[in-house]
Amino acid sequence: MAFESLSEKLQLIFKKLRGQSRLSEANMDAMLQEVRAALLEADVNLKVVREFLNNIKQQAMGQQVFGSLNPGQTVVKIVREQLVDLLGADQATIKLASSGPSYIMVAGLQGTGKTTTIAKLAKLFKEKQNKRVLLVGADIYRPAAIDQLETLATQVDVAFISDRTTKNVIDIVKKAQKSAIEHQYDVVLLDTAGRLNIDEKLMRELQDIAKTIPLAETLLIVDAMSGQDAYNVAKSFHEQLSLTGLIMTKLDGDARGGAALSIRHLTGLPIKFIGVGEKIDDLETFYPQRMADRILGMGDVVSLIEKAQEQIDEKEAKKSVDKMMSGRFDLNDMLKQMKQVQKLGSLGGLIKMIPGMPKISAEQQEAAEREMKNFEAIINSMTPEERTNPDILRNSRKLRISKGSGKSSADINRVIKKYEQTREMMRMINQNKGKMPGGFPF
Repeated sequence: MAFESLSEKLQLIFKKLRGQSRLSEANMDAMLQEVRAALLEADVNLKVVREFLNNIKQQAMGQQVFGSLNPGQTVVKIVREQLVDLLGADQATIKLASSGPSYIMVAGLQGTGKTTTIAKLAKLFKEKQNKRVLLVGADIYRPAAIDQLETLATQVDVAFISDRTTKNVIDIVKKAQKSAIEHQYDVVLLDTAGRLNIDEKLMRELQDIAKTIPLAETLLIVDAMSGQDAYNVAKSFHEQLSLTGLIMTKLDGDARGGAALSIRHLTGLPIKFIGVGEKIDDLETFYPQRMADRILGMGDVVSLIEKAQEQIDEKEAKKSVDKMMSGRFDLNDMLKQMKQVQKLGSLGGLIKMIPGMPKISAEQQEAAEREMKNFEAIINSMTPEERTNPDILRNSRKLRISKGSGKSSADINRVIKKYEQTREMMRMINQNKGKMPGGFPF
């Protein structure tokens, strides 16, 4: 995940700082030098680093941190405030037209995930804001891009329009505008031609689109993996298009995160959304405060709760919990619970949102996710009777399940053992009137 290395380094720096009984200018300077090295290694722009550290020191002096007892928490608070300010202070919302369709043009270089991100945006507008959405395929140079967008429009169940017979993008835009007004669409998302680099001809095409229709937003897709180049790209686009905001993609990858920390401060453009995966649901509204908390290892419980509310069927979850607490749950219920958790995203990503949770390695995460897949394959290979009553599972049945699932007898025994442990734990909780029994490290 982006910021992972930076987050680890900052947490180690602050851990050492909390070990100081008092903070002097000398050990403050030493701490800031370590923060400086961590930020530069994360690919944060040098100018941004200098301003950031200078602001921290000035705030520390202003709040009389030097010489005070237990200064660690105060310094962490100051660093968090400066991080939030760097990332944009307030959440930047999408501006929609007060009446009629809201036209949003999305631009970006090739390979940034632009077309997929537009489909993610469409799903977000449709499901979270109850908007009628129209996707516009305006990339006249790559027919495959139009095909991809049409497929994605079908996937997210929104309208789509384009024209494969013309080489004039303005014809497509006018056609889309007419359809948007006629069919009363709320939001119109325009997928423009991707660029290998800043191309004068294609940039002029974007300017022509901006002159043709009243754009509510002009958003640039920025790849978090591109490091400090992201700033140069955003600056060039902004100078010629007057951008209104950014969407940063691939923050789930191994990007060092410097682009996100630098670009808002250097361009003045707000980051409005972040892409955190390849799935159509993997687009999040960008909250500077929440991102600062993640970077500092403070978790993000609010985002986790929101994700749970969106992805988990509340009635089904309550029904499953009631069955588990009563001791009547079976392997069908266990499988449902696992699938509910899987909807929330990767295990590593979930753990990072919970303050105080220990970090798990990539190998541990992979092993846990592999185990969950094994569980699913094994349970799906059982008969309805076996899932409802696992106590009937004898060697002959296990052999059949092993062949059907492609898993070993040891894997099957592990599923059964996990089920029995969970059932016993729930039985003991019920006996203790909801209190966690001793011996269970949960």
